[in-house]
Amino acid sequence: MAESKIVFNLDAERTMEISTGKMANLAAGSCLVRLGDTIVLAAACSGPARPGSDFFPLQIDYREKYSAAGKFPGGYIKREGRPSEKEILTCRVTDRPLRPLFPKGFFDEVQVQCMLLSADGKNEPDVLAMVAASAALTLSDLPFQGPIGAVRVGKIDGKLVLNPTHEQMEKSTIDLIYAGLPDQVNMIEGCAQECTEAELGEAMRFANEAVKVMCAAQSELAAKAGKPKKQPKLYLVPEALMAALEKFCAPKLEAVCTVPGKQDRMVAMDTLRDEARAAIRGDFPEMSDDDFALETAKGFDDLVRTTTRRVILEKQFRPDGRSITDIRPLSAEVGVLPVVHGSALFSRGETQALVIATLGNDKDAQEYDDISSKSGLSEKRFYLHYNFPNFSVGEVGRITGPGRREIGHGDLAERSVRQVVPKDFPYVIRCVSEVMSSNGSTSMASVCGATLALMDAGVPIKAPVAGIYCGLVTGDNGDRLLHTHNIGADDHIGDMAFKVCGTREGITGFQLDLKLPGIPIDLLCEAMERNKIARNKILDVIHDCIAAPRPELNPRAPRIEIVKINPDKIGALIGPGGKNIRSITEDTGASIDVDDSGEVKIMASDKEALEAAKNRVLGCTAEPEIGQIYRGKVVSIRDFGAFVEIMPGTEGLLHISEMADYRVREVKDICQEGDMVTVKVIDIDNSGKIRLSRKAALKDLGE
Repeated sequence: MAESKIVFNLDAERTMEISTGKMANLAAGSCLVRLGDTIVLAAACSGPARPGSDFFPLQIDYREKYSAAGKFPGGYIKREGRPSEKEILTCRVTDRPLRPLFPKGFFDEVQVQCMLLSADGKNEPDVLAMVAASAALTLSDLPFQGPIGAVRVGKIDGKLVLNPTHEQMEKSTIDLIYAGLPDQVNMIEGCAQECTEAELGEAMRFANEAVKVMCAAQSELAAKAGKPKKQPKLYLVPEALMAALEKFCAPKLEAVCTVPGKQDRMVAMDTLRDEARAAIRGDFPEMSDDDFALETAKGFDDLVRTTTRRVILEKQFRPDGRSITDIRPLSAEVGVLPVVHGSALFSRGETQALVIATLGNDKDAQEYDDISSKSGLSEKRFYLHYNFPNFSVGEVGRITGPGRREIGHGDLAERSVRQVVPKDFPYVIRCVSEVMSSNGSTSMASVCGATLALMDAGVPIKAPVAGIYCGLVTGDNGDRLLHTHNIGADDHIGDMAFKVCGTREGITGFQLDLKLPGIPIDLLCEAMERNKIARNKILDVIHDCIAAPRPELNPRAPRIEIVKINPDKIGALIGPGGKNIRSITEDTGASIDVDDSGEVKIMASDKEALEAAKNRVLGCTAEPEIGQIYRGKVVSIRDFGAFVEIMPGTEGLLHISEMADYRVREVKDICQEGDMVTVKVIDIDNSGKIRLSRKAALKDLGE
């Protein structure tokens, strides 16, 4: 297969290249995407639907190989293992815009594998993986209804920048990942430093222009080298079975779909479905019991979805009885746990998140391998972990480590709250969100709970952050209805979950999931304004619970203080073989980190231990001052005097003439090696030599 290539301008200075036919030619569709010297491969394959499938099993995988950057993996085992959090997040951000672009009832297994082949350390590969996955599917024979484009947008010195480099992103106030069809957004994700809704809307429109070019390039390449699309087998509910279900359920379905309370509503739905199955089973003797159960489940779910959407559109009614702008009842509480550094319980209707904040020192920072960094390592000083146990939805299931969903929800909450944590705050912070119960919006509850827990711990955050999301229901005639604050039922039947977090001043984090191929950007901007109103209501509840961070850290939190010493004194602080610093830590229980610049960070369990360690550090590293009196140790004797160590590593000469206010015949008449003597610094010359006087010290002390 001959190689085909499309090169197009990304901006005035850079080009992007999409090629196919050179590698992975046995896949259904494959391509390479290149920006600068960063190259990502994507390969798409498919297999038949599994018997009994009732969902589309799309699997997106993204992996970064360290050989791509000319590096070795960190750790003992020099082979890449389970995916990192960054790889998992890239899988998620690639999956979400692609999934809605397959036809309803298509249940074939589809797998897209993306692999970083070359990393130049400048261009971020995640958005390239998104473009590569779209191009591979577009080139394949699969019924993919794309292509899509995907870009990152930053805002640097007030100017929007397309696919900024790593260095540029360090100065950016917006980090927007945007994916969509021409003039139709179908996924966004990112964070910002309290940007306005108008700024984010402007960034999306800027991204849309690049998406148009990317989509045109993929279509052009597919016309040259793509495979003809095959006719897919769609696993839809038989029309006769659907009609029988609808006839039986129609009189009762609206009442069942609008039962308040998640558990009661689920029981009512299960009862009606079972009644329908019993009533119509005899009309379909040709179907096996398994097929009948599967198809009636799919059909009943479609009826629930259609009915609930109709009620919302026609009557602006929600399954739990709220209007389209109402927020579920809110409650907030801090200080709920006795031992931890900060804790909060945030509830929104049946959704409840318990968030715990823990403060630590530099050793508690989360280190991780980073293929893009020069050292190959990076670290996080603020991180948030999200846990979703089975009991939160009243179910049983496997108890395992965090899955992709938990990692994704935690990342959204983390980047939303991170924007208000002071960069010069000396502590490492870990927040853990334990979802106690869930009926939608647990990630947004985690944002609110984290804000409360941080303020309870005394972390001086810039401003409280709250999160909420907006849903969308569209009708067959094109009607669209936005509704605020989804519950689980809204998520199931709705077309959109648009999550926005922020302060009263602006947006700090956002994420869009769509079940539609795309929506106009203007509609998403309208949803942002709707979210802003609801966000401010939640911030009122947070303010009523705790108006500001506590003026002091929680008494149980460790104490940290930073002192600056002369870098030349680092050796004196550490001592031979680490003797001095080890003695301080063992005697006080404090943890001490010394930077090459002379910055010493002292962390202790309480204020008393902190002060003791601080005094010892300053004692080891203090500079001698003329006129100050010291208690020092005689380290050597000479005929003309004695050398006295007045502080660790610092010696001065006590001349025989300065030992007493009378004539001293021999030094040994006054002191011996190892004796402690009181001396006063009477001079320090330009070379740093120190002259000491015992008689001056005794005179000043009146002895």
